[in-house]
Amino acid sequence: MTNFIDEIDAKILQQLQQDASMSVADIAAKVGLSSSPCWRRIKRLEEDGFILRNVTILNRQKLGLGFEVYVAVKLERPTRANLRIFEKAVSILPEVIECATVTGAVDYVLRIVTTDMHTYDDFLRDKILSLELVQTALSRIVIRSVKDTTSLPLGLITPK
Repeated sequence: MTNFIDEIDAKILQQLQQDASMSVADIAAKVGLSSSPCWRRIKRLEEDGFILRNVTILNRQKLGLGFEVYVAVKLERPTRANLRIFEKAVSILPEVIECATVTGAVDYVLRIVTTDMHTYDDFLRDKILSLELVQTALSRIVIRSVKDTTSLPLGLITPK
């Protein structure tokens, strides 16, 4: 297992971030390799854990899931046991597409996707506030998404 990537690996990763359905031949042409060495590099990047998985990004609007909310959650008592219980509870909720432990006045920030305000209200009441661990849940409804990407800023890393 290697713990570094070189410039060509970074170029391959950038291509895969943009379109993971590209053929190896197309990726190879874009990064200046032939197909076989490119395929070997991709396999090594997968084996070394640089590539976690390949997914398809769906159009939330077309699917009727255009209502997005960020919720700042403060637990009543943020003990280790309560944190574990809360994290287990939200990890199985499909509406929660991101959950992060944060610093500051709240314990978590959740990113919720659902169909509309009423469905979100039901979700908040029935699934978040019903957890008797929650002291407050401050909702921030997304009016318009300015930037929405899954691509990591690979230009910030220094290839070895």
